[in-house]
Amino acid sequence: MLRGFGPAAQERLAHGRVLIVGAGGLGSPAASYLAAAGVGTISLVDTDVVDVTNLHRQLLYTTPDVGRAKLDVARERLHAINPQVVVHTHDTRLSAANAASLVAGHDVVIDATDNFPTRYAINDACLAHGIPFVYGSVARFDGQVSVFAAPGGPCYRCLFPVMPAPGTVPTCAEEGVLGVVPGIIGLHQATEAIKLLTAIGTPLVGHLLLVDLLAQDSHRIAVARRPDCPTCGDVRIPSLPPMSIQHCNPADVAALLTGDDPPIIIDVREQWEYDLVHLPISTLIPLSALAAKASDLDPSRSYALLCHHGMRSEMAANWLMQHGFSRLINIDGGIDAWSLDVDPSLPRY
Repeated sequence: MLRGFGPAAQERLAHGRVLIVGAGGLGSPAASYLAAAGVGTISLVDTDVVDVTNLHRQLLYTTPDVGRAKLDVARERLHAINPQVVVHTHDTRLSAANAASLVAGHDVVIDATDNFPTRYAINDACLAHGIPFVYGSVARFDGQVSVFAAPGGPCYRCLFPVMPAPGTVPTCAEEGVLGVVPGIIGLHQATEAIKLLTAIGTPLVGHLLLVDLLAQDSHRIAVARRPDCPTCGDVRIPSLPPMSIQHCNPADVAALLTGDDPPIIIDVREQWEYDLVHLPISTLIPLSALAAKASDLDPSRSYALLCHHGMRSEMAANWLMQHGFSRLINIDGGIDAWSLDVDPSLPRY
């Protein structure tokens, strides 16, 4: 019945394969609407569990789901929306080491993450496989959407050639976000994915959509493909073999601390968070100060990075890895998980 769409476009959706990296604030609305639209295969990448602090913006989950793996809940909800959708789940973190294998075989990738290392890995893998990816980003009351790595269009590195140093771009964990903002941006991402799958309309290739929800205003800026881009330009820079960060839960790290070569724990939270609760053996280096303080650290030592829930620490570990540190551990779940699994006397906040 929908003129300009019709049965042919619906058939394309049914045969479409979409990878969504992140099942949180952006991934929840995107996955829900793509399943409802009739996309045949949806693959989800995530490692997180549902937390009560997620519920104001991640409406794929409800209060009874708190503590459950997001992937398990998401699979159930998407099948409840559309029993015919095939849902693949990957309980892993997308990184430079595994991005190519996760991206392969899909028609569109949706970047529903909130950290730079993963976003750059998505970009490079999508370029290598010729797969467009729909970028989305949110903070406070604002959001951004674009389509990168599409044929003839720019890639993410054309817009942001160099990964920002830790602390220079605040995260949602630090600044917060109004719950409806990722919902709206996630729907924009779902729309772009549908347009790419069905070849209707004009996708946001070569344009960055900026949305200001406080002013209820939006505008687009042009993003040109750069001839000197290191990944899609005329002169490519060969990529180095990917390195990886070890991911450990708090109990495993606590066991490592009793060994012969214990890691040094670096807490990258803010001073006020550290004052609320911290591990006595940890050293505070806020994420915003890491670039300035890194010269005080010995690259030959082993470091375990700690934050509130594990996101800022992963950003710190990725930055350190790019600057010569090779023995790095991200403490998954952060100090909140440490309180739950290792030392219940530590207060939670």
